[in-house]
Amino acid sequence: MIRVLIADDQALLRGSFKVLVDHSDDCETVGEAGTGAEAVRLAARIRPDVVLMDVRMPDVDGIDATRQICADPDLQGVRVLILTTFDLDEYVYGALRAGASGFLLKDTPPAELMRGIRVVADGASLLSPSVTRRLISEFARRPRPDRPIPRLLDGVTDREREVLTLIGRGLSNAEIAGHLSLSLATVKTHVGRILAKLDVRDRAQLVIVAYETGLVTVGT
Repeated sequence: MIRVLIADDQALLRGSFKVLVDHSDDCETVGEAGTGAEAVRLAARIRPDVVLMDVRMPDVDGIDATRQICADPDLQGVRVLILTTFDLDEYVYGALRAGASGFLLKDTPPAELMRGIRVVADGASLLSPSVTRRLISEFARRPRPDRPIPRLLDGVTDREREVLTLIGRGLSNAEIAGHLSLSLATVKTHVGRILAKLDVRDRAQLVIVAYETGLVTVGT
């Protein structure tokens, strides 16, 4: 069973999400939080597989709560799926930079929400084309961070850089395998090694690294 923690300041929405999750065959609600601070505390205590995280909450907002959860080395297995009614660039960028594995609007159809939970629980990231375009737009207008970017790729082989570049361009593992004439298993091995070498959580973070390091630029 996929264990889900629901964090939203509206009790009615929490209840609706709980009914949806608990009526699935492979997911269960293990906790509910009404504030970001409570979400952080519960995540540390019960260690869910996925946190459904609202953005606008009192006390600590969802972005800061996501950052705290993802920065905790004891919570490496916890994935955060951001849910919000606000389709704004700053939230998308902030959530992914904080370590979120996905971003969905609250008007997402129930079936798509459940698919999103399963995707991030499986260790993948949930980046729809619209979210990817928004993320790219953010990188286009933001200055690069003031840190030694080239050193991020120390120890990454040329083949792994090729794979990382294609991840940044939005290709799936199967598409990368076809593009580089590799087996799917080999591509998965490369992706796993890149994640380990760069010390990032999932594919969403690899997209960010690909842009920050200049492997991918807007328009390529």
